[in-house]
Amino acid sequence: MSECLSPDKNCNLCERLHDFIKNNRNIYPNFYNAPVPSFGNINAQLLVVGLAPGLKGANQSGRPFTGDFAGTLLYGNLIKFGFATGVYKARIDDGVELINARITNAVRCVPPLNKPTTKEMNTCLHFLQDEIKHMPNLKVILSLGSISHESVLKALDQKHRNDYKFEHNKVHNLSFNNKIIHLIDSYHTSRLNVNTGRLTEQMFEEIFLNIKEILK
Repeated sequence: MSECLSPDKNCNLCERLHDFIKNNRNIYPNFYNAPVPSFGNINAQLLVVGLAPGLKGANQSGRPFTGDFAGTLLYGNLIKFGFATGVYKARIDDGVELINARITNAVRCVPPLNKPTTKEMNTCLHFLQDEIKHMPNLKVILSLGSISHESVLKALDQKHRNDYKFEHNKVHNLSFNNKIIHLIDSYHTSRLNVNTGRLTEQMFEEIFLNIKEILK
């Protein structure tokens, strides 16, 4: 099987994001400062999809959800439920390895204020769609946040997206490429959501219990 599409390190498909990264290369010369590649095996059954790299998270480290607060709850539960090994230390060299899981973002480049535009999300969509098509064993997609949810629905060619409303811990059974993909929604693991109690550790653990049940 051929490799899935990934943006070039100097991708300029989105002028605003390209310029933002270029500027950050001057401000933070030791950061990764490029489209962040997916992490994990293409043969995995679980794909976790976030929104976009954080400026001092994945954009700094070069690994999804690594370097800022959002990765703590995610990697902690991936390890707890057997989808990863190691100890998460928020560094790309912390030795964490994924098991039967892969992590990516709907938008691969860091956006200003963590807010990509609709046009930027649509421009990056074909990378997500191609990745999904290249995952032969994919059964479950975990969407972190409503924007990720919408991007996944588009990537899965769902024409009636209003039939699949974002709802925490909701499982949507979707047909794609002659198989069923189970889309599970979760609030994003951001500091804001965790600190305000919108997303608790117990709520996130319930997501993974559902995933384990589906993958039995």
